[in-house]
Amino acid sequence: MRKPTQEEMQELLTRSIAGILPGKEAFEKRLLSGKPMTIYMGADATGPELHLGHATNFLFLEKLRTLGHRVIILFGDFTAMIGDPSDKEAERKPLSKKEVGENIKSWKKQVGKVLNLTDKKNPAKILKNSSWLSQLALDKVLELAGSFTVQQIIERDMFQKRMKDGKPIHLHEFLYPLMQGYDSVVMDVDAEVGGNDQLFNMMAGRTLQKKYNNKDKFVITTTLLFNPKTGKKLMSKSEGGYIALSDSPEEMFGKTMALPDETIPQVFTDCTTLSLGEIEQVKKEIERGDNPRDIKMRLAYEIVSLYHGVKKADKARNNFVSVFQKRDIPEEVVIITAKSADATAALVENKIVASKSELRRLISAGAITHLEAKNKVTDIDYLNNHNGTYKIGSRRFVRIVNG
Repeated sequence: MRKPTQEEMQELLTRSIAGILPGKEAFEKRLLSGKPMTIYMGADATGPELHLGHATNFLFLEKLRTLGHRVIILFGDFTAMIGDPSDKEAERKPLSKKEVGENIKSWKKQVGKVLNLTDKKNPAKILKNSSWLSQLALDKVLELAGSFTVQQIIERDMFQKRMKDGKPIHLHEFLYPLMQGYDSVVMDVDAEVGGNDQLFNMMAGRTLQKKYNNKDKFVITTTLLFNPKTGKKLMSKSEGGYIALSDSPEEMFGKTMALPDETIPQVFTDCTTLSLGEIEQVKKEIERGDNPRDIKMRLAYEIVSLYHGVKKADKARNNFVSVFQKRDIPEEVVIITAKSADATAALVENKIVASKSELRRLISAGAITHLEAKNKVTDIDYLNNHNGTYKIGSRRFVRIVNG
């Protein structure tokens, strides 16, 4: 167990951090106390892939683990069968036990790309909350429910919106924060880390941890990756830009190159291990007008190196350069400038396609390819969320840039 250096402390208190409760000063004091903490991050097994958004938390936790703190990654195999309503305008489909089991098969390997699970002295641990939540008796559930009011639950933004829109709210959704909160009690943690969209659920854990174990749990929220122009999440399959930890080096490199230019600073901060000083230098390069493509090449290389190693990053970079130097792409690609989230309209206005109906038909036929990401476009919204070069049909090439 060791205390963080001044530089390490700055990173732990500021880098990718949205907030720390009850306060940064209290957390700093605890870090300097030399007493090890048990800190966890949970993720519901709603899909087979973890992404760069999850990894923001893993990178933070790995820093704490190297200082000697106990780190737990909790696979929410039971809570995934309830469905977290956070930030959802409709009920999240509950998953079956079989579906959840399939989803987490490769999770340990993905987590191990960032967190050291094999360290002899202090390995990060992986637990599943079905180990205790599946054993909960009804009297215990009722006892937990007595710690919260209906008013507290119903005041959440997504429930208010659903009521306004006349959409149903199911009773089991009310139980979700209780179950996640009880995880803190069972593991008897000192701190919980998660995206700032998880604040309500993490605070439920703080309430229960105080009630049952008389501990003031730290709640540490991390920033979500989003496009500052459109406000849309980057790590969302429905909104595009999803970069999975299980992606091949070539896929990871290409998808990173396809990220909008305006997201470069945050992705460097949240998804790489470059120092804050190095990232400040990157920001200066952007401000003075250096080519965003070259800066993203470095970003892509850093990310691929982190998850696949330097040799595979070299290969992915060379492959990317080779594709765009040797592929049958005309030198004079049509460049169109699109306003935020309106690339489809720009394609019609610039007569790349005759109409949005034709665009949808081409997408349905698999005739549009995002070359940087090597993806067939399957959803019209994908175009609105991704800059880059597209092959439309067999002969049309267009590069979409933000205006």
